[in-house]
Amino acid sequence: MLGPTDTDINAEAAAAVAGSTMSPAFEVIEGDINRGLIILCDHATNIIPKEYETLGLCEQQLARHIAYDIGVEQVTRRLAESLQVPAALSKFSRLLIDPNRGLDDPTLVMRLSDGAVVPGNATIDQAEIDNRVRDYYMPYDGAVRAMIDRSIEHGVVPALLSIHSFTPMWRGYPRPWHAGVLWDRDGRFAVPLIKALQMESGLVVGDNEPYSGELEGDMMNRHGTGRGLAHALIEIRQDLIAETSDAVAWGERLASLLPEILATDSLHHILSRPS
Repeated sequence: MLGPTDTDINAEAAAAVAGSTMSPAFEVIEGDINRGLIILCDHATNIIPKEYETLGLCEQQLARHIAYDIGVEQVTRRLAESLQVPAALSKFSRLLIDPNRGLDDPTLVMRLSDGAVVPGNATIDQAEIDNRVRDYYMPYDGAVRAMIDRSIEHGVVPALLSIHSFTPMWRGYPRPWHAGVLWDRDGRFAVPLIKALQMESGLVVGDNEPYSGELEGDMMNRHGTGRGLAHALIEIRQDLIAETSDAVAWGERLASLLPEILATDSLHHILSRPS
């Protein structure tokens, strides 16, 4: 099976990043690399290419969290605009293939997601998975890698921030957090971000909630931990960003908190062995 190595980086992705900024698999928002931040939005959209015929799902299913992270595209765009930093957004549904999973993860292509059978994935074979890896997963992954490489080549070690959202309810139980920050071994970015969010009035902030940041092979593991870059993944509860105005407000909230954190010199050094 294909793997996310340097030799696998899609040339089209690198060329698009260098020139700017669209492919069927991703969009890159240009920004000032000297600001030391790259934003990632792995589940920005519920787009499924026409040839896949919505994977057999109706519009109501594609509007759910199973297809994308509700609200995150607007948060990402506003945050990137406010801070004038580069961002990469996927342009395909996580149901097609999930770029925030390792290539050997059994949830890379979901056959059943939150109670919904995905007909177009139910009998998928390895050849089709490899097609999706080639056409969607690797171009997006390659675009992220190219953005990081370009920054480092210009003498700027970037911190990475990944924007996600989570459902207000899970298996009938309400989730109390307004937002959570996920991280694994390297807390340079995540820990101060958690503290900054906790200082915001009325926010309940999770530390590795509602999920754990210890997912081998995910985007932050590949491009953050694996490369020794400071990184954090923020999860925002979907009912707080489902409306565009609310998502924009969250983008502005993060834009007000991040500059002080990013001014910390230790965020812009490569760790050889994150601990």
